[in-house]
Amino acid sequence: MGQKHRFNVRHYTGFSFMTIVCLLILYLPLLVVLVYSFNDSLSITRWGGFSLRWYTELFTGVESAKFKQAAFNSLTIALSAGVVATLFATAAAIGMVRGGHFRGKTLSFGLISIPIMVPEIVTAVATLIFFTSIGIKLGYASILLAHIVFCIPFAYLPIAARLQGIESSFEEAAQDLYASRWQAFRYVLMPMMAPGILSGFLLAFIISLDDFIITNFIKGAGVETLPTAIFGAVKQGIKPNIMALSTLMLLFSIVIVTLSYLIGRSDSSKATH
Repeated sequence: MGQKHRFNVRHYTGFSFMTIVCLLILYLPLLVVLVYSFNDSLSITRWGGFSLRWYTELFTGVESAKFKQAAFNSLTIALSAGVVATLFATAAAIGMVRGGHFRGKTLSFGLISIPIMVPEIVTAVATLIFFTSIGIKLGYASILLAHIVFCIPFAYLPIAARLQGIESSFEEAAQDLYASRWQAFRYVLMPMMAPGILSGFLLAFIISLDDFIITNFIKGAGVETLPTAIFGAVKQGIKPNIMALSTLMLLFSIVIVTLSYLIGRSDSSKATH
């Protein structure tokens, strides 16, 4: 029998070219925003020399108070939504993975996954109609509630993946040593799930922080988050300070996503050794 060749998509003609084109389309605009955030000129197309003036104006300029309040709203909503969504996602993961077979399990998994598969604009419109119909006042609280629900599936994925990699024999061994179910969960299962829970929280946090569509529909008057504040400022014309703010948000998002990736990778490495 001849040796079978392993499938490798990189050997296809044009793969490298298409990869480079896709990367340029995705990341070149971000690079342009980053570079021109250090532009000393008022023009967003003409380079006037390296400067940090727009970062300084972002914190001390006329619009600094608006952006600081928007940043506070974004961070507090993302932190609260991330924590609550992670708690619900952890409970859901334990029920789905450790709950055995039960009626409606497939349906339950589908309900958890729907917010990821449904277009966000549909979720935004449905949420707005629902809040309006039951009399919830649009504002900070409505954004927080919507973000909690929307972030649960994103927190669920890494938590469930981590839990699936933990053998049930650990909990069974703890109970054989006279540990209660709560003690087995608290002292055995919970520490092993911790990397997945932290990854789920970070993912939910960054999804909430960066969300625009749902927030823009249900924020109400007088409440802004960073994405909606940027959108409102851009409608009046793109200014260099907006590029500076966008760059800071981009760098912060990269740090959070990278941290989530490293935690998941470290956990996977430990599991294989």
